[in-house]
Amino acid sequence: MHQSTSNVAENDRLSIWIKLSLTPRLGMQSLLKLLGKVSLEALSHYSAKEWLTVGLTPVQVSYLLSDAANQVAEDCLQWQIRGNHRHIVAYFSPDYPALLKEIPSPPPLLFVQGEPALLSVPQLAIVGSRYASMQGLQDAWHFANGIAQHQVAVTSGLALGIDGQAHQGALDGGGKTIAVLGAGLDRIYPARHRGLAERILEQQSGVLVSEFCPSTPPKATNFPRRNRIISGLSLGVLVIEAAEKSGSLITARYAVEQNRDVFVIPGAIHQSGYRGSNALIRDGACLVQNIEQILSEVGTLSAWIKQEKPKEKIQQNELFPPLIDDEELPFAEVLANVGVKATPVDILATRTHIPVHEVMRQLLELELSGHVIAVAGGYIRKGRG
Repeated sequence: MHQSTSNVAENDRLSIWIKLSLTPRLGMQSLLKLLGKVSLEALSHYSAKEWLTVGLTPVQVSYLLSDAANQVAEDCLQWQIRGNHRHIVAYFSPDYPALLKEIPSPPPLLFVQGEPALLSVPQLAIVGSRYASMQGLQDAWHFANGIAQHQVAVTSGLALGIDGQAHQGALDGGGKTIAVLGAGLDRIYPARHRGLAERILEQQSGVLVSEFCPSTPPKATNFPRRNRIISGLSLGVLVIEAAEKSGSLITARYAVEQNRDVFVIPGAIHQSGYRGSNALIRDGACLVQNIEQILSEVGTLSAWIKQEKPKEKIQQNELFPPLIDDEELPFAEVLANVGVKATPVDILATRTHIPVHEVMRQLLELELSGHVIAVAGGYIRKGRG
Protein backbone atom coordinates (compact mmCIF):
# COMPACT_ATOMS: atom_id res chain seq x y z
CA MET A 1 0.00 0.00 0.00
CA HIS A 2 2.84 2.35 0.85
CA GLN A 3 4.46 1.72 -2.52
CA SER A 4 1.18 2.41 -4.32
CA THR A 5 0.75 5.71 -2.46
CA SER A 6 4.34 6.63 -3.29
CA ASN A 7 3.74 5.92 -6.98
CA VAL A 8 0.61 8.08 -6.99
CA ALA A 9 2.51 10.95 -5.40
CA GLU A 10 5.33 10.62 -7.91
CA ASN A 11 2.88 10.57 -10.82
CA ASP A 12 1.23 13.72 -9.45
CA ARG A 13 4.60 15.47 -9.29
CA LEU A 14 5.54 14.32 -12.78
CA SER A 15 2.13 15.26 -14.18
CA ILE A 16 2.30 18.86 -12.96
CA TRP A 17 5.91 19.13 -14.14
CA ILE A 18 4.90 17.95 -17.63
CA LYS A 19 2.13 20.56 -17.75
CA LEU A 20 4.44 23.30 -16.48
CA SER A 21 7.10 22.31 -19.03
CA LEU A 22 4.59 22.73 -21.87
CA THR A 23 3.06 25.97 -20.60
CA PRO A 24 3.50 28.84 -23.10
CA ARG A 25 6.28 31.33 -22.32
CA LEU A 26 7.36 29.57 -19.15
CA GLY A 27 11.08 28.90 -19.51
CA MET A 28 13.47 26.85 -17.41
CA GLN A 29 14.63 29.78 -15.29
CA SER A 30 11.03 30.66 -14.43
CA LEU A 31 10.33 27.04 -13.56
CA LEU A 32 13.30 26.86 -11.22
CA LYS A 33 12.27 30.12 -9.52
CA LEU A 34 8.79 28.70 -9.07
CA LEU A 35 10.16 25.50 -7.50
CA GLY A 36 12.22 27.66 -5.17
CA LYS A 37 8.97 29.02 -3.74
CA VAL A 38 6.53 26.10 -3.83
CA SER A 39 6.88 22.31 -3.96
CA LEU A 40 5.51 20.30 -6.88
CA GLU A 41 3.24 18.45 -4.43
CA ALA A 42 1.61 21.74 -3.46
CA LEU A 43 1.46 23.02 -7.04
CA SER A 44 -0.42 19.92 -8.19
CA HIS A 45 -3.43 21.12 -6.13
CA TYR A 46 -3.26 24.84 -6.94
CA SER A 47 -6.37 26.81 -7.90
CA ALA A 48 -6.46 29.49 -10.60
CA LYS A 49 -6.20 32.20 -7.95
CA GLU A 50 -3.14 30.56 -6.37
CA TRP A 51 -1.40 30.21 -9.74
CA LEU A 52 -1.86 33.93 -10.34
CA THR A 53 -0.33 34.77 -6.96
CA VAL A 54 2.95 33.03 -7.94
CA GLY A 55 3.36 35.17 -11.06
CA LEU A 56 1.74 33.20 -13.89
CA THR A 57 -0.30 35.05 -16.48
CA PRO A 58 -4.02 34.37 -17.06
CA VAL A 59 -3.17 32.67 -20.38
CA GLN A 60 -0.68 30.36 -18.65
CA VAL A 61 -3.13 29.53 -15.86
CA SER A 62 -5.82 28.83 -18.41
CA TYR A 63 -3.57 26.30 -20.14
CA LEU A 64 -2.45 24.61 -16.90
CA LEU A 65 -6.04 24.01 -15.79
CA SER A 66 -7.32 22.99 -19.24
CA ASP A 67 -8.47 19.54 -20.28
CA ALA A 68 -5.89 19.65 -23.08
CA ALA A 69 -3.01 19.99 -20.60
CA ASN A 70 -4.39 17.17 -18.45
CA GLN A 71 -4.73 14.95 -21.50
CA VAL A 72 -1.15 15.58 -22.69
CA ALA A 73 0.23 14.79 -19.23
CA GLU A 74 -1.87 11.61 -19.02
CA ASP A 75 -0.76 10.51 -22.51
CA CYS A 76 2.91 10.99 -21.52
CA LEU A 77 2.48 8.99 -18.31
CA GLN A 78 0.69 6.22 -20.22
CA TRP A 79 3.51 6.14 -22.79
CA GLN A 80 5.95 5.46 -19.96
CA ILE A 81 3.80 2.68 -18.51
CA ARG A 82 2.89 0.93 -21.77
CA GLY A 83 6.35 0.04 -23.09
CA ASN A 84 9.54 -1.55 -21.81
CA HIS A 85 12.53 0.64 -20.95
CA ARG A 86 10.56 3.86 -21.33
CA HIS A 87 11.40 6.67 -18.95
CA ILE A 88 10.38 10.28 -18.40
CA VAL A 89 13.45 11.94 -16.90
CA ALA A 90 12.59 15.25 -15.26
CA TYR A 91 15.14 17.96 -14.51
CA PHE A 92 15.05 17.09 -10.80
CA SER A 93 15.47 13.34 -11.41
CA PRO A 94 18.74 11.62 -10.34
CA ASP A 95 18.93 10.23 -13.89
CA TYR A 96 19.05 13.70 -15.47
CA PRO A 97 22.57 14.10 -16.94
CA ALA A 98 24.68 16.59 -14.97
CA LEU A 99 26.43 17.99 -18.07
CA LEU A 100 23.08 18.89 -19.63
CA LYS A 101 22.12 20.87 -16.54
CA GLU A 102 25.08 23.17 -17.19
CA ILE A 103 23.86 24.50 -20.56
CA PRO A 104 22.02 27.86 -20.76
CA SER A 105 18.61 26.34 -21.60
CA PRO A 106 18.37 22.72 -20.42
CA PRO A 107 15.18 20.87 -21.36
CA PRO A 108 12.80 20.42 -18.40
CA LEU A 109 11.95 16.89 -19.57
CA LEU A 110 13.64 14.09 -21.44
CA PHE A 111 11.72 11.16 -22.89
CA VAL A 112 14.07 8.19 -22.99
CA GLN A 113 13.93 4.70 -24.49
CA GLY A 114 16.73 2.55 -23.16
CA GLU A 115 18.85 2.89 -20.04
CA PRO A 116 18.82 6.51 -18.75
CA ALA A 117 22.22 6.05 -17.05
CA LEU A 118 23.80 6.00 -20.52
CA LEU A 119 22.99 9.71 -20.84
CA SER A 120 25.71 10.37 -18.25
CA VAL A 121 28.56 8.36 -19.74
CA PRO A 122 31.37 10.22 -21.60
CA GLN A 123 30.11 11.14 -25.06
CA LEU A 124 31.41 12.67 -28.25
CA ALA A 125 28.87 14.19 -30.62
CA ILE A 126 29.42 13.51 -34.32
CA VAL A 127 27.41 15.65 -36.74
CA GLY A 128 27.53 16.57 -40.40
CA SER A 129 25.76 16.72 -43.73
CA ARG A 130 22.69 14.67 -44.61
CA TYR A 131 24.02 14.64 -48.18
CA ALA A 132 27.59 13.67 -47.41
CA SER A 133 30.15 12.41 -49.90
CA MET A 134 31.46 8.87 -49.74
CA GLN A 135 34.60 10.16 -48.01
CA GLY A 136 32.51 11.97 -45.40
CA LEU A 137 30.43 8.86 -44.71
CA GLN A 138 33.59 6.76 -44.36
CA ASP A 139 35.12 9.30 -41.97
CA ALA A 140 31.97 9.32 -39.83
CA TRP A 141 31.92 5.53 -39.54
CA HIS A 142 35.69 5.30 -38.93
CA PHE A 143 35.85 7.97 -36.22
CA ALA A 144 32.69 6.71 -34.49
CA ASN A 145 33.96 3.15 -34.58
CA GLY A 146 37.31 4.13 -33.08
CA ILE A 147 35.79 6.41 -30.44
CA ALA A 148 33.38 3.64 -29.40
CA GLN A 149 36.26 1.20 -28.99
CA HIS A 150 37.78 3.64 -26.50
CA GLN A 151 34.59 3.34 -24.42
CA VAL A 152 33.29 6.79 -25.31
CA ALA A 153 29.67 6.88 -26.47
CA VAL A 154 28.80 8.49 -29.80
CA THR A 155 25.93 10.99 -29.79
CA SER A 156 24.15 12.19 -32.92
CA GLY A 157 20.74 13.08 -34.33
CA LEU A 158 19.65 9.91 -36.21
CA ALA A 159 19.49 11.94 -39.44
CA LEU A 160 20.49 10.65 -42.86
CA GLY A 161 24.12 10.91 -43.92
CA ILE A 162 26.79 11.57 -41.29
CA ASP A 163 24.48 11.02 -38.28
CA GLY A 164 23.40 7.58 -39.42
CA GLN A 165 26.95 6.48 -40.20
CA ALA A 166 28.11 7.70 -36.79
CA HIS A 167 25.50 5.59 -35.02
CA GLN A 168 26.34 2.59 -37.23
CA GLY A 169 30.07 2.96 -36.63
CA ALA A 170 29.59 3.04 -32.86
CA LEU A 171 27.39 -0.05 -32.91
CA ASP A 172 29.80 -1.91 -35.21
CA GLY A 173 32.61 -1.00 -32.80
CA GLY A 174 30.76 -2.67 -29.94
CA GLY A 175 30.17 0.68 -28.24
CA LYS A 176 27.30 2.83 -27.06
CA THR A 177 25.37 5.43 -28.99
CA ILE A 178 22.81 8.10 -28.08
CA ALA A 179 20.30 9.25 -30.69
CA VAL A 180 18.67 12.64 -29.99
CA LEU A 181 15.49 13.11 -31.99
CA GLY A 182 13.77 16.23 -33.29
CA ALA A 183 10.38 14.51 -33.00
CA GLY A 184 8.60 12.37 -30.41
CA LEU A 185 9.87 8.84 -29.80
CA ASP A 186 6.69 7.39 -31.30
CA ARG A 187 7.44 9.29 -34.52
CA ILE A 188 10.90 8.09 -35.55
CA TYR A 189 12.27 10.43 -38.21
CA PRO A 190 13.45 9.85 -40.85
CA ALA A 191 11.30 6.76 -41.34
CA ARG A 192 14.09 4.89 -43.11
CA HIS A 193 16.08 4.95 -39.87
CA ARG A 194 13.47 3.01 -37.89
CA GLY A 195 15.58 -0.08 -38.35
CA LEU A 196 18.64 1.74 -37.00
CA ALA A 197 16.62 2.94 -33.99
CA GLU A 198 15.47 -0.63 -33.34
CA ARG A 199 19.04 -1.88 -33.59
CA ILE A 200 20.18 0.66 -31.00
CA LEU A 201 17.50 -0.57 -28.58
CA GLU A 202 17.64 -4.30 -29.37
CA GLN A 203 21.36 -4.55 -28.75
CA GLN A 204 20.95 -2.49 -25.55
CA SER A 205 23.76 -0.43 -27.03
CA GLY A 206 22.28 2.97 -26.51
CA VAL A 207 19.25 5.13 -26.01
CA LEU A 208 16.78 7.20 -27.98
CA VAL A 209 16.03 10.54 -26.37
CA SER A 210 13.81 13.54 -27.11
CA GLU A 211 12.54 16.58 -25.23
CA PHE A 212 9.30 16.39 -27.21
CA CYS A 213 6.19 14.46 -26.16
CA PRO A 214 6.12 10.97 -27.75
CA SER A 215 3.46 11.75 -30.37
CA THR A 216 5.08 15.03 -31.55
CA PRO A 217 5.58 14.99 -35.34
CA PRO A 218 8.84 16.22 -36.90
CA LYS A 219 8.85 19.98 -37.46
CA ALA A 220 11.59 22.15 -38.93
CA THR A 221 11.70 24.31 -35.79
CA ASN A 222 12.36 21.29 -33.57
CA PHE A 223 15.72 20.36 -35.04
CA PRO A 224 17.78 23.42 -34.04
CA ARG A 225 16.45 22.94 -30.50
CA ARG A 226 17.43 19.27 -30.68
CA ASN A 227 21.00 20.28 -31.58
CA ARG A 228 21.63 22.01 -28.24
CA ILE A 229 20.93 18.70 -26.50
CA ILE A 230 23.34 16.82 -28.77
CA SER A 231 26.17 19.17 -27.83
CA GLY A 232 24.99 19.59 -24.24
CA LEU A 233 25.21 15.87 -23.50
CA SER A 234 28.69 15.63 -24.97
CA LEU A 235 32.21 16.51 -23.93
CA GLY A 236 32.92 17.71 -27.45
CA VAL A 237 31.50 17.89 -30.98
CA LEU A 238 33.16 16.47 -34.11
CA VAL A 239 31.94 18.13 -37.33
CA ILE A 240 32.31 16.08 -40.51
CA GLU A 241 31.55 17.63 -43.89
CA ALA A 242 29.42 20.68 -43.08
CA ALA A 243 28.33 22.96 -45.89
CA GLU A 244 28.08 26.74 -45.60
CA LYS A 245 24.53 26.71 -44.20
CA SER A 246 24.60 23.31 -42.54
CA GLY A 247 22.57 22.51 -39.43
CA SER A 248 25.82 21.13 -38.04
CA LEU A 249 27.05 24.69 -37.70
CA ILE A 250 24.15 25.33 -35.31
CA THR A 251 25.35 22.42 -33.18
CA ALA A 252 28.89 23.81 -33.28
CA ARG A 253 27.60 27.23 -32.23
CA TYR A 254 25.74 25.69 -29.30
CA ALA A 255 28.92 23.80 -28.36
CA VAL A 256 30.88 27.05 -28.17
CA GLU A 257 28.18 28.64 -25.99
CA GLN A 258 28.25 25.58 -23.74
CA ASN A 259 32.05 25.67 -23.47
CA ARG A 260 32.48 22.34 -25.28
CA ASP A 261 35.34 21.39 -27.57
CA VAL A 262 34.67 21.64 -31.31
CA PHE A 263 36.68 19.37 -33.60
CA VAL A 264 36.60 19.52 -37.38
CA ILE A 265 37.90 17.24 -40.12
CA PRO A 266 39.09 19.58 -42.90
CA GLY A 267 38.14 19.26 -46.56
CA ALA A 268 39.31 20.47 -49.95
CA ILE A 269 38.87 24.23 -50.36
CA HIS A 270 36.97 23.85 -53.65
CA GLN A 271 34.52 21.24 -52.28
CA SER A 272 31.28 23.02 -51.35
CA GLY A 273 30.32 20.36 -48.79
CA TYR A 274 33.30 21.37 -46.62
CA ARG A 275 32.96 25.16 -46.72
CA GLY A 276 31.24 25.25 -43.34
CA SER A 277 33.81 22.88 -41.86
CA ASN A 278 36.76 24.91 -43.11
CA ALA A 279 35.13 28.12 -41.86
CA LEU A 280 34.92 26.61 -38.37
CA ILE A 281 38.64 25.85 -38.46
CA ARG A 282 39.37 29.38 -39.63
CA ASP A 283 37.35 30.68 -36.67
CA GLY A 284 39.37 28.66 -34.16
CA ALA A 285 37.92 25.14 -34.03
CA CYS A 286 40.39 22.30 -33.53
CA LEU A 287 41.52 20.64 -36.77
CA VAL A 288 41.79 16.89 -36.24
CA GLN A 289 43.20 14.11 -38.36
CA ASN A 290 42.99 11.16 -35.98
CA ILE A 291 41.06 9.84 -33.00
CA GLU A 292 43.93 10.31 -30.55
CA GLN A 293 43.81 14.08 -30.97
CA ILE A 294 40.16 14.09 -29.93
CA LEU A 295 40.67 11.80 -26.93
CA SER A 296 43.53 13.94 -25.70
CA GLU A 297 41.50 17.16 -25.71
CA VAL A 298 38.24 15.68 -24.42
CA GLY A 299 40.12 13.92 -21.62
CA THR A 300 40.81 17.25 -19.90
CA LEU A 301 37.15 17.92 -19.23
CA SER A 302 36.56 14.31 -18.24
CA ALA A 303 39.36 14.63 -15.68
CA TRP A 304 37.68 17.71 -14.21
CA ILE A 305 34.36 15.84 -13.93
CA LYS A 306 36.13 13.00 -12.17
CA GLN A 307 37.62 15.34 -9.58
CA GLU A 308 34.60 17.56 -9.00
CA LYS A 309 31.56 15.31 -9.34
CA PRO A 310 32.39 11.72 -8.34
CA LYS A 311 28.83 10.88 -7.26
CA GLU A 312 26.98 12.40 -10.20
CA LYS A 313 29.44 11.07 -12.76
CA ILE A 314 30.25 7.59 -11.56
CA GLN A 315 29.70 6.13 -15.04
CA GLN A 316 32.12 8.62 -16.56
CA ASN A 317 34.76 7.82 -13.94
CA GLU A 318 34.53 4.12 -14.66
CA LEU A 319 34.30 4.25 -18.43
CA PHE A 320 36.61 6.99 -19.63
CA PRO A 321 39.92 5.49 -20.83
CA PRO A 322 43.38 6.80 -20.04
CA LEU A 323 44.68 9.45 -22.45
CA ILE A 324 46.61 8.31 -25.46
CA ASP A 325 49.28 10.97 -24.99
CA ASP A 326 52.23 10.14 -22.74
CA GLU A 327 52.27 13.63 -21.28
CA GLU A 328 49.52 14.31 -18.71
CA LEU A 329 47.87 17.69 -19.24
CA PRO A 330 48.79 20.11 -16.42
CA PHE A 331 46.35 21.72 -13.99
CA ALA A 332 43.35 19.94 -15.50
CA GLU A 333 40.85 21.57 -13.15
CA VAL A 334 41.76 25.12 -14.12
CA LEU A 335 42.27 24.20 -17.76
CA ALA A 336 38.82 22.59 -17.99
CA ASN A 337 37.22 25.87 -16.93
CA VAL A 338 38.94 27.99 -19.59
CA GLY A 339 36.92 28.13 -22.80
CA VAL A 340 36.65 30.08 -26.03
CA LYS A 341 35.30 33.16 -24.27
CA ALA A 342 37.62 35.15 -22.02
CA THR A 343 37.31 33.92 -18.44
CA PRO A 344 38.53 36.25 -15.65
CA VAL A 345 40.86 34.95 -12.95
CA ASP A 346 38.37 35.55 -10.15
CA ILE A 347 35.71 33.51 -11.97
CA LEU A 348 38.19 30.64 -12.37
CA ALA A 349 38.99 30.82 -8.67
CA THR A 350 35.29 30.67 -7.80
CA ARG A 351 34.59 27.72 -10.11
CA THR A 352 37.57 25.67 -8.99
CA HIS A 353 37.65 26.69 -5.30
CA ILE A 354 41.37 27.42 -5.71
CA PRO A 355 42.84 30.63 -4.21
CA VAL A 356 43.32 33.47 -6.70
CA HIS A 357 47.11 33.60 -6.28
CA GLU A 358 47.36 29.85 -7.00
CA VAL A 359 45.08 30.17 -10.05
CA MET A 360 47.32 32.95 -11.37
CA ARG A 361 50.42 30.80 -10.86
CA GLN A 362 48.83 27.88 -12.72
CA LEU A 363 47.62 30.13 -15.54
CA LEU A 364 51.13 31.50 -15.99
CA GLU A 365 52.52 27.98 -16.37
CA LEU A 366 49.68 27.03 -18.71
CA GLU A 367 50.41 30.12 -20.81
CA LEU A 368 54.11 29.33 -20.96
CA SER A 369 53.35 25.74 -22.00
CA GLY A 370 51.00 26.94 -24.76
CA HIS A 371 47.70 25.68 -23.30
CA VAL A 372 46.05 29.07 -22.70
CA ILE A 373 46.36 32.63 -24.00
CA ALA A 374 45.96 35.85 -22.01
CA VAL A 375 43.49 38.21 -23.68
CA ALA A 376 41.48 41.27 -22.70
CA GLY A 377 39.14 40.19 -19.93
CA GLY A 378 40.92 37.01 -18.90
CA TYR A 379 42.16 33.81 -20.51
CA ILE A 380 41.04 31.60 -23.40
CA ARG A 381 41.90 28.00 -24.20
CA LYS A 382 44.30 27.48 -27.10
CA GLY A 383 43.06 25.06 -29.75
CA ARG A 384 39.44 25.06 -28.61
CA GLY A 385 36.54 25.97 -30.87
